[in-house]
Amino acid sequence: MKKIFKLLLIFVTFLSFYNQNAFSEDNKQLLKQDWTFKGFFGKFDRASLQRGYQVYSEVCSSCHSMQYLSYRNLAETGGPEFSKEQAKAIASQFEVKDGPNEDGEMFTRTAKLSDRFVSPYANEKEAQASNGGAYPPDMSVLVKARKGGADYIYSVLLGYEDPPKDIQLDDGVYYNAYMYGKKIKMANPLSEGLVQYKDGTEASVEQMAKDVTTFLSWAAEPHLESRHKIGFRSIIYLIIITFLVYFVMKKIWSRVETEV
Repeated sequence: MKKIFKLLLIFVTFLSFYNQNAFSEDNKQLLKQDWTFKGFFGKFDRASLQRGYQVYSEVCSSCHSMQYLSYRNLAETGGPEFSKEQAKAIASQFEVKDGPNEDGEMFTRTAKLSDRFVSPYANEKEAQASNGGAYPPDMSVLVKARKGGADYIYSVLLGYEDPPKDIQLDDGVYYNAYMYGKKIKMANPLSEGLVQYKDGTEASVEQMAKDVTTFLSWAAEPHLESRHKIGFRSIIYLIIITFLVYFVMKKIWSRVETEV
């Protein structure tokens, strides 16, 4: 019985080691960034969020929707914190279909702060037809939906490479060292100086990837900072309560010991 157990243990250990090696060979280590929003006291960099929105609006929004965000979110505390006038100006660049009106007809109007981000496509079928059959995922919660989170998105944006000689790619398919399966139907969206940052920051590929990833991380967790504040206050409150309970119990038990 002991021999069978030992053999089984050796087999499980070998299988685990084999799978670990296979995984590490097939999956490249993700690029790491010192994200300001990570950690217990993490906060979003406002300037990076605003630059990230600029990258999204000028580069990504032509294919990817953000259906869970409204234009008013751009002016809310904890986000990019554009002024209300700036957010209104951003919304006014888009048109939405509304209605019906008094005549029972749908009509088009300028977007307002209360409207959600306008999608680049009318429906999923149109999106697929415009992208060779591939459906561009909505970016609202993309960071939370991908294993590796912000590091994964950042790595994929910087992971475009020439494919190895033993890998053949179909037309419209590109090699990406960090993408699951290493194949992606989205062409490299970033190139040096692609956007002209309004604050004068140099628009390198790394900078744009970092900024848009920061913006997408906020979109996935718009209340991150407020949750951090609540969590910190809760811990302080619990510490104070713990000390009060300790001293009260100590005083009560001291009386019991005296009476005894």
